[in-house]
Amino acid sequence: MEFGDLMGLVVAMGVLFIGLPWLVFHYITKWKTAARLTGSDEKLLDELHDAARRLDDRLCSIERIMTAENPDWRRQCLPPEENYRERLLPSREDAR
Repeated sequence: MEFGDLMGLVVAMGVLFIGLPWLVFHYITKWKTAARLTGSDEKLLDELHDAARRLDDRLCSIERIMTAENPDWRRQCLPPEENYRERLLPSREDAR
């Protein structure tokens, strides 16, 4: 065996048994650390959840007040169901 062949074999073995596992484990650890939520991310999600809950409570209160003043308000404010669906979902003939 010549020196060049021996060096090629050593390099190939080094890449196979050292370089490849190092590369795989490097990106596995990067993937695991990137998938975590930080403390500030969790705090932001909690704040957004609280804000959404408060807005939902406000909307329910407004709907109760409007229903008490005018029980027929939904029919006056919202479009008829048939027309509303036609605007959102075009008929199959229009899609062709």
